[in-house]
Amino acid sequence: MKADAAGVSFSALGEETVWAVVDSGIDEEHPHFKLHGNCVEDPSLRHRDFTVVGDAPEQPLEDEYGHGTHVAGIIAGELEGTEQEPLYGVTRYRDKDGEVAHQLEELPRMAGMAPRCRLLSLKVLDKDGKGVASNIISALQYVGELNGFGRRLRVHGVNISVGYNFEPEWFACGQSPLCIEVDQLVRTGVVVVVAAGNTGYGYVQSADRGATPAGLGLTINDPGNADGAITVGSTHRDMPHVYGVSYFSSKGPTGDGRDKPDLVAPGEKILSAAAGQRLDKAAERVEKVPQYVEDSGTSMAAPHVSGVIAAFLSVRSEFIGRPERVKEIFVEAATDLRRNRAFQGNGLVDVMRAIQSV
Repeated sequence: MKADAAGVSFSALGEETVWAVVDSGIDEEHPHFKLHGNCVEDPSLRHRDFTVVGDAPEQPLEDEYGHGTHVAGIIAGELEGTEQEPLYGVTRYRDKDGEVAHQLEELPRMAGMAPRCRLLSLKVLDKDGKGVASNIISALQYVGELNGFGRRLRVHGVNISVGYNFEPEWFACGQSPLCIEVDQLVRTGVVVVVAAGNTGYGYVQSADRGATPAGLGLTINDPGNADGAITVGSTHRDMPHVYGVSYFSSKGPTGDGRDKPDLVAPGEKILSAAAGQRLDKAAERVEKVPQYVEDSGTSMAAPHVSGVIAAFLSVRSEFIGRPERVKEIFVEAATDLRRNRAFQGNGLVDVMRAIQSV
């Protein structure tokens, strides 16, 4: 995606941009977010927890599940290892017996796509990764309120790496309450990036062999079906041209025939900040406590796009408040992986080409 090149060539580091992470919270104590103070609270931009019931205290900067911290670390933050305090990540591999094993990897440096971007934690998932659509709707309405519904943009973008299958019995595709809320927020000037979903692989019934594993179309999750959202599928981390679109990545078109996803980005075996359950499970399997863990899914692909758009807006600020135009720029600048439109969207996101195109 050329995020490092954009940082070196244009200082596209996310300075002065704010991105809301609608997820399971962000662990503010993780060292990945300390250097640039990515999670420092501003009185005018208060982190919120929409999972609380009754008089329980809000804890938006705690992440027991670990998903939100992993997502946030892809967008922003930076940490460099030293001899005294090396960085470690836990990755998976298959051993000689074909069993899945875990190994500790020393890492020289880890950085988000927009290292200096400010993060706003909007917690909508509980410690088990569960939540309801109304939590997400409340979070998006809160962003609208912070921005004066378009009169003063304090939050420039939102990342939603959560979702669910749309329900055609109750709502037309792209017209669920959550999708409508996403489209309304986009119309107020906010970029909304959404994971396409991980339901792109399942079973079809073969006359010859019965149930047969296969890729599945029309599997874009809500709110990725929202027309105004930038919906992101997953591709391979290192060799997208060879391996194409991830088998699990939800595929288009939408249920009412619109082209989705819009873009793809790396979503397989992505190392990012470890917290909560993800950190605990990784630490049990290796001899040192890691700062980073590996995870896969369109949940990891979406924040790559959020991060590079934040980097783009930090050096092309004339496009702040123009999410439809930002979407056009990134769609037109994407690298074609020569896969079907319903699989890859317009292709792999490319921030250098996006910056240079304007």
